[in-house]
Amino acid sequence: MHRAKRILVTGGAGFLGSHLCARLVEGGHDVLCVDNFFTGRKETIHPLLEYRNFELMRHDVTFPLYVEVDEIYNLACPASPVHYQFDPVQTNKTSVHGAINMLGLAKRVKARILQASTSEVYGDPEIHPQPEEYRGRVNTFGPRACYDEGKRCAETLFHDYHQQHGLEIRVMRIFNTYGPNMHPDDGRVVSSFIVQALKNEPISIFGDGRQTRSFCYVDDMIEGMVRMMGAPDEVTGPVNVGNPEEYAIRDLAEKIIELTDSSSELTFHPLPQDDPLQRCPDITKARDLLGWEPTVSLTQGLQKTIAYFDRLLSK
Repeated sequence: MHRAKRILVTGGAGFLGSHLCARLVEGGHDVLCVDNFFTGRKETIHPLLEYRNFELMRHDVTFPLYVEVDEIYNLACPASPVHYQFDPVQTNKTSVHGAINMLGLAKRVKARILQASTSEVYGDPEIHPQPEEYRGRVNTFGPRACYDEGKRCAETLFHDYHQQHGLEIRVMRIFNTYGPNMHPDDGRVVSSFIVQALKNEPISIFGDGRQTRSFCYVDDMIEGMVRMMGAPDEVTGPVNVGNPEEYAIRDLAEKIIELTDSSSELTFHPLPQDDPLQRCPDITKARDLLGWEPTVSLTQGLQKTIAYFDRLLSK
């Protein structure tokens, strides 16, 4: 029988955080969920409040936190362009100051700490698919820079704390993830398309729709995250976690229209600045080091996500 750990999840009321908290609570661990509710929502973690091994704290990670824990999952940061561009300075502070505060906590209590980094560190890539060794092509002044550069700086801080203080770190680069508990107004492509399709509204495609993304269902992502935290000491990362199957945005829209039996039509709009044309992970390291690869097909995942939004919109 495994020993129950005291686990801190920052951004625990967010999309990924809520699923991670549920997974850890069900695993018998004592979970402290920390969130300032800028983008996190109480309803995503409401079902967990009845568990004795779950605790919720309203806190902003840009301020220090003093708790006793064994592991830290640092997920705190707005992750969709709509939200992170609303207050770019705060977004950068959440990534950088948040990383410094959580790394300081981990150093003090000798906890292992995982950084939820992002495929955005690659910017608009020239290499396809993207391996971890690729250093990226990022615009430091662009509208996405507050998120891209904040996450890149956080990776640097994690590496430096590991080198300088011997901290046990894990850095995973998360590629597009979708599933229940997504915010309906986060502007991400899957949630936007599903909400528009369910309402029979025109589906907004930016650009010509031929740009590609890879979509990983949330259950697969959380499995990768837990495996990354539990990996041997030498596996510090970064490790890409995502689905290597690529889909054109237009094909995704048509698939969602089909699955929702919607009468929505496609409308096309100018592509936002610095929006990457291709995004697909090389998951060789995840397969080799974590024994991980996605198992949920796009159709299966979309059906579950559509059912979630259908319930949400019918309330």
